[in-house]
Amino acid sequence: MADMTLASPAALQRAVAAYERGQLGEADRLARTIVSTDPDCFDALFLIAAIDGAQWRLGEALAGYDRALAVRPDHANALHNRGVTLHLLQRFEEALASYDGALAVQPDHADALNNRGLTLHQLQRFEEALASYMNALTLRPHDAAALYNCGVTFQQLKRFGEALASYDRALALQPDYVDALSNRGVTLYELQQLDAALASYDRALALRPDHAEALNNRGVTLQQLRRFEEALASYDRALAVRPDYAEAFNNRGVTLNQLHQFEEALASHDRALALRPDYADALTNRGNTLQQLKRFDAALASYDRALALRQDHAEAHFNKSLLQLLKGDFDAGWRAYEWRWSNESLKLVRRDFAEPLWLGEAATAGKTILLHSEQGLGDTIQFCRYAPLVAARELRVLLEVPAPLQDLVASLAGVAEVISAKDRLPHFDLHCPLHSLPLALGTRIGTIPAQVPYLSAPPQSLRRWSAALGSKRRLRVGVAWSGSALHRNDANRSIKLAALLPLLDVDADFVSLQRDVRPDDATVLQDCGALVHFADALETFVDTAAVIASLDLVISVDTSVAHLAGALAKPVWVLLPFVPDFRWLLDREDSPWYPTARLFRQDSPGDWSRAIGRVIIELEKLSHGHNERAPA
Repeated sequence: MADMTLASPAALQRAVAAYERGQLGEADRLARTIVSTDPDCFDALFLIAAIDGAQWRLGEALAGYDRALAVRPDHANALHNRGVTLHLLQRFEEALASYDGALAVQPDHADALNNRGLTLHQLQRFEEALASYMNALTLRPHDAAALYNCGVTFQQLKRFGEALASYDRALALQPDYVDALSNRGVTLYELQQLDAALASYDRALALRPDHAEALNNRGVTLQQLRRFEEALASYDRALAVRPDYAEAFNNRGVTLNQLHQFEEALASHDRALALRPDYADALTNRGNTLQQLKRFDAALASYDRALALRQDHAEAHFNKSLLQLLKGDFDAGWRAYEWRWSNESLKLVRRDFAEPLWLGEAATAGKTILLHSEQGLGDTIQFCRYAPLVAARELRVLLEVPAPLQDLVASLAGVAEVISAKDRLPHFDLHCPLHSLPLALGTRIGTIPAQVPYLSAPPQSLRRWSAALGSKRRLRVGVAWSGSALHRNDANRSIKLAALLPLLDVDADFVSLQRDVRPDDATVLQDCGALVHFADALETFVDTAAVIASLDLVISVDTSVAHLAGALAKPVWVLLPFVPDFRWLLDREDSPWYPTARLFRQDSPGDWSRAIGRVIIELEKLSHGHNERAPA
């Protein structure tokens, strides 16, 4: 019988030393030489598996750890490394079992606890992942990687304050931790601390200029800050580093859409989809761009492709609903509009009342229903019209509105009580958000409740503002040119005052209905003697309503003033972007929501000149006829 030669400690030491110097080929050769003469040499088997793992030969590494563990089944490091390998192979349940085996042998194995947390995170068992990281930090309080991993999981749980604290602790230990700086920027973005987020990305990029994720996320933050050109440059830098970065192509398309470069935006979304055909977000954003190009059937098809991939894609459902409503498909549109609550980008606050949601069910007579506002001031003015119809169902109606509208909406028929969103809620049996009322009442274009006026200013306000405006000499026109700068579609709907100056050459008296004036408009307004501006004297919507009541006409962009004028049955000319908000429908000059409205639409995206030109022509006709009839 031949003698067996066992590995010498010196031979094993040479193999380990080669591994530590990064000479993996030499280390592998030495270790395999040892195993050829000593097949059960655990240390050599373990080293071979580690070398295979370091060279991403994951299948061979797994087999190697299994061979080593056949010799020493209770070796904690081998069980741990086997778990790491299984994690990289995305065999997460098996990885978890391997980590648990390591911890059964060595409960204080901090690396196993930390990496176990990573695997639990992948399994979406986030609370368990946090507990595993915390146990690792109990053993190693100054472990920057474990603190970073806590931050990632806190982010996933939307516990952003705790995520930020974790990243800050990691960075206190390791100030050049680039991934922590980058993810810290994401957390600050979620906390809407946008300038701080930008600074965090910039710190990461100062350390690693080619950090593609930081460049991409920096672009997202710049886009939120409406610094679109800078956002575009940041995406382009990310794509120069990583040409196959589908997310950067998608985000680039969103920014190009904001810049009205729709064909380029479409091409960018298509590049993202070429890289990731199952990219539902890119398909949704592609649908948004196609909608801006008025390629509506293609837009609907793109939303449908996104929904085929992800049936619960709230943004695709919601944006599809807006297009359906814009096209007049109210049956499908109002149903799909209910997805707004799940669309995180809208940041709507869903009211989780114990009382049931009412969507038009019968047998409710005698009960009290709370109708509550959910979106902007103009939306509230538009949809509060439904309160009398709900009251006609023999329901006692409570109406909750934003505080600036409370006094105005008190004039609405059928409402038992109008309360502010700041007030304590009285008892009620049922509730319904205002924007769900068209669904609840089965609204179609032909059944829109369009009886106007349904709001009015109180007599004392009318007298006050009539006196403030003085005696009337000629046609009197109110003007509103911008809405809230925070509105997500503000760039499309608002107009600079300078663009409207030719309007003021018409023979009429012009009154500003703007309460908030942007800095660049304030300069123009200061030099414009043809426009009466009351500024802060318009304290409430009651004041604005009373001024409108004293006018002959209102000319407004798509903002609350347009809705208020329509609700007061005042003639109102509304300037609309190329693709308007859903409520204004398509290819018509009238509005079924507001019988006194006349619509002036852009002929091409971003170009107000021709629409304003048509307004001037029509206003000159109106002024000529009105002033001819005016008493001398």
